[in-house]
Amino acid sequence: MTTKTVFTTGEAAKICKVSQQTIIRCFDNGSLKGFRVPGSKFRRIPRDQLFLFMKDNGIPTDALESGKKKLLIVDDDQDLVDLMQDGFERDGRFDIRTANNGFDAGMGVKEFRPDLVVLDVMLPDINGKEVCQRVRNDPSMDTVKILCISGMVEHSKVDGLKAAGANDFMQKPFAIDDLVSRACDLLDIERGVMG
Repeated sequence: MTTKTVFTTGEAAKICKVSQQTIIRCFDNGSLKGFRVPGSKFRRIPRDQLFLFMKDNGIPTDALESGKKKLLIVDDDQDLVDLMQDGFERDGRFDIRTANNGFDAGMGVKEFRPDLVVLDVMLPDINGKEVCQRVRNDPSMDTVKILCISGMVEHSKVDGLKAAGANDFMQKPFAIDDLVSRACDLLDIERGVMG
């Protein structure tokens, strides 16, 4: 299941909470841009055009944006990254990128602007606390949630991470399902139906 990039008039109507006739009328009069499926009369509306149409008409775009949450997984243990990625992919509502070190994590956060970063605290080049601080020092990333993971147990360190801007902490080893649940909690989304 991927984020849809093209919608039927029926789907567009649902997202905009208007009747399908309204969408068809707007399509036909050119105020909603789209295309017809070659050799048929079916109309299709690209996601970006639907987004513009909603903006122009003051329709809240949450329904369109709630498609997928962007997730950045940062850990230097590639096997664990694969496991985590697999767990989140099974949930089906995440657009996932990964990084294996703090430098790539920093770049990834800037370019990808994730909703959530799952961050290993012990990275080869810089520690997770620094990554937290960098994210928190950038006001444009206020909404980024950070879930730190680590095998370390000292509570003082965990408090330090939270002080640096981590939203939550999980002890390794953990069950991937628990991680996905915790991520959903942080993002205020219902736990996905695994299937």
